[in-house]
Amino acid sequence: MKIVVTGSLGNIGKNLTRQLVKNGHEVIGIIRSPENASEIESIGAIPAIGSVDDAEFLTETFNGADAVFTMVPPNYSIANSREYYNLIGNAYAEAIKKAGVKKIVNISSWGAHLPEETGFITGAHDVEQILNKLPAVKITHIRSGYIYYNLFHFAGMIKNLGFIGSNYGGNDKIVLTSTRDIADVSFEELIDSSGVGINVRYIASDDRTASEIAETLGKEIGIPDLEWKTFTNEEVRKNMEKQGLSEDIIFNTIDLNTSIHNGKMREDYDAKKSTVTGKVGLEDFAKEFAAYYKNV
Repeated sequence: MKIVVTGSLGNIGKNLTRQLVKNGHEVIGIIRSPENASEIESIGAIPAIGSVDDAEFLTETFNGADAVFTMVPPNYSIANSREYYNLIGNAYAEAIKKAGVKKIVNISSWGAHLPEETGFITGAHDVEQILNKLPAVKITHIRSGYIYYNLFHFAGMIKNLGFIGSNYGGNDKIVLTSTRDIADVSFEELIDSSGVGINVRYIASDDRTASEIAETLGKEIGIPDLEWKTFTNEEVRKNMEKQGLSEDIIFNTIDLNTSIHNGKMREDYDAKKSTVTGKVGLEDFAKEFAAYYKNV
C-alpha cells in the first residue's frame, strides 16, 4: 500500500512510519523542514516537504495514496487554537476529496464527542466533523486519552514544590495513553481492508486516578508520598498569568482540565464501555518519567 503519514517524525508518526516501512508499505512522510529529509529517508520513507495547512501541497502529496494518516501538529504560538484546528482540518478535507483518497486514519482525542467545554479538544471535535462530511471515504478516528508525555510538564513543579497540582487531581479518573500504543492501533487501522463509513476507536494504555498517578511516579523518583493537589480555576489562572502565557492557552487549559475534573471528558469513553487495550501501563511510563526527572 501507498500510505501518507503526516507528522511523520513526531512521537506517534515516527513509530508508525517505522512499522509501515518494516511491513513493506510505501510511505510518504510529510515534514515541514528540508533539514529533516535525511532522517525520514533513514527510516525508509519518502520525504514530502511542506505544511499541513497548504491544501494544494497536500493534494499533490495525497495523489495516488491508498490511505492517509492525519493529525494536527501542536502549535502554541497561534492566537486561536480552535481556528488553527479548523484551518488544518479543512485543508485535509479539501486535499482528500481532490486526491480521491478512500481511507483516512485520524488522530483525535477523548472528549472529541463534545463541541464545547473541553478546551483544546474542541478543535479535535471540529476536525472529526469536517472529515465526517467527506463522501465515500472510510474514516477511523483514533481517540486517545491523556498522553503520558504531558506528565513531563509536572517534573519542574515536583522538583521545586514537592507535589503535582492543577485544577483537577485527587480522585479524578484519567484515561492514559502511550504514543507507542497510538502508533500500534493506527498501523492496524491503516492496513485493515474491512469496514466502511465512519468509525471511532478509543485507545487506552491505563486508567487511574490522579492520586494513583502521583503515587506511581513518586515511587520511581524517590518520593513515595507524592500528592496530586486540586487547585481552583482561579488559582491556576493566576499562576499561568504569572508565567506570561497567552489567554488562548490559559482559557483552553483550564477548560480542558475542568472537563477531566467533572468527568465530561471521559463520558463517551465510559458510555461505549471502552477498556484498557494498550501495552504501555503507567508503571512502564513511570520509568521513563524517572529518567526525564533526573535531568530537570
